Order: sequence, then structure tokens, then C-alpha cells
Amino acid sequence: MATTKKRYALIIDLDRCIGCCGCEVSCKQENGVAVDVVWNKVREEGPHVNADAGRGVEHYFLPTVCQQCDEPQCVKVCPTGASYVREDGTVLVDREICIGCKYCMMACPYGVRSFNREMKVVEKCTLCVQLQAVGEPPACVKNCVAKARFFGDLGDKASEAAKALAAAGEENAHSLPDVGNRPRTRYILHAKTATWRS
Repeated sequence: MATTKKRYALIIDLDRCIGCCGCEVSCKQENGVAVDVVWNKVREEGPHVNADAGRGVEHYFLPTVCQQCDEPQCVKVCPTGASYVREDGTVLVDREICIGCKYCMMACPYGVRSFNREMKVVEKCTLCVQLQAVGEPPACVKNCVAKARFFGDLGDKASEAAKALAAAGEENAHSLPDVGNRPRTRYILHAKTATWRS
């Protein structure tokens, strides 16, 4: 019997996100990310005037993180194989063989990779594989005070990620622009909250 390839991903509910940046802080604490580096950046969308929606002004927070692409360009351009895809679909960087050429940073359409100046290697969100190894979700999911983050295998209907997407409905599930890399991270945003603009 054939097994389905796992596709681990983050689902972020923008209807719930309050822009507290707790995900940024917990990511730094768990992964030892430098003060001037952000793997999990929360940006603001708006305020935008939208008279058509009857609200006048719209505003929401958009956390940007590695999109865990199905066709990651960062992996394709890496000359040493330091950027790679794990069996569960997680895109990672092997610091031991990274030469710090930054090709992967240039190839990433979302600007979510960063350079560790001290170690002279590229780094990014790892979906906290060290926490997954002991049965826990990524730190940003575990510590989100608004309960706006879900994690799991999109191919497993029983996973928290798949259930959150199903409950939201396809019309309310969005992704950052796909330039052939097929981003896996999904954002939930209902039209009653704001118009998706990214």
C-alpha cells in the first residue's frame, strides 16, 4: 500500500492574529535567534480604505515565515546541498555544509532567510524540528496567545492544520504569491475581516 508524502505546514488565522509579536519572541527564545534577526516577522497590512466593503478602513497583521514550499527555489540553487527538504517536506539548512554564499537568500521570493554573521551561514525557520521530535508543536504555535496558529500534515485530515483549513473554507484560505515554488503556508482571512492583499 502506497504512503502519501507528508506535507507539514503552518496555518495562520489572520482573523485571530492581534499582532502581539509573541511568535517572534518565542521563536528567538527557542532557537537562539540573534536580536537583530527575525525568522518569524509580523508585518502590518493597512490601514487601507475600502468603502466597497462598507467598513471604510481595513487593517490586519500578516506574520511572514518560511513558506515551506513544495518546489523550493532555495534548495535548487544551493551549490552544496546545505538547503534541503526533509522527508516530511520541511525545508531546512545544514549549517555544517553551508558556505554562506547567500544564493538561497536571493532565490527566496519572500525574503524569509537571514545570514548569521557570527557563524557565516544562512538560517531560517525550522518549524522547530527539535520540539517536533518530542511531540510538541513549533514554539510560535505553542505560545500564540490568540490561538491563531495551527501546525500539522496537510495530507492528514485529522491534523490541526488540515482541520483549520477545512473549517475556514477554500475561499478564505490564502497564500503568498506563487512564482512556481508552490508555497505551503496558508493564511485564513475572511472577507468580513479584511480584503486579502498580499
